[in-house]
Amino acid sequence: MKTADLEKKKGADLEKLLKEKRESYKSFRFGMSGTKTRNVKEGKALRKDTAQILTEINKRKNGSKV
Repeated sequence: MKTADLEKKKGADLEKLLKEKRESYKSFRFGMSGTKTRNVKEGKALRKDTAQILTEINKRKNGSKV
């Protein structure tokens, strides 16, 4: 996910997207323990997306223009 896409989204949409990514990461971790997951790179991508969303939320909350 690109940061430009995140900047265009509203706050409620970001919160919803964050919740979805966290749920996906939970199911990914559960699948890893049960060896159901095939794509191990998915976890890194989910963590990266979550961090980008949180960065955008915090940027808006603090009012900075980084």
